[in-house]
Amino acid sequence: MQPSEPRRRVVVGVDGSPSSYAALRWAVDYARLVDGQVEAIHAWDTPSSAGWTGPAIDPDFDLQQARERFTEELRDVFGDDRPAFLETYLVEGDPSEVLIRASEGAALLVVGSRGRGGFARAMLGSVSQRCAQHAACPVVVVRQDHRPESRKKS
Repeated sequence: MQPSEPRRRVVVGVDGSPSSYAALRWAVDYARLVDGQVEAIHAWDTPSSAGWTGPAIDPDFDLQQARERFTEELRDVFGDDRPAFLETYLVEGDPSEVLIRASEGAALLVVGSRGRGGFARAMLGSVSQRCAQHAACPVVVVRQDHRPESRKKS
């Protein structure tokens, strides 16, 4: 008997934007087709904690806020039907750098076309553009779809 081939790693960036929700749905649908594993990554960054740039910020508080936001984002996309092959990672750092590092050894990196920041008229957001240029694997850039943003019942 031959050992089974490892599951294909599909990395996807999630930032709470409609485009990232569409990217997450796309990544899960793709992983189902290829018997893959999805690694959903939410990158968060703590503003400066000291110095002239502003007040001190408690990094533990920021981490807790990021964790709660990521949990809510996953609930918005999947409700109670979160796929078993979905792994989640909350990583501190610049989103494009975090995703580019995560792309090493992955079969595919999936990002939304525009995230929470940036200019509405930009075709690609800065994170998706940097990932497309520097990722270690193929990159799929997904535009916002027209599905409802939430599966919550009103």
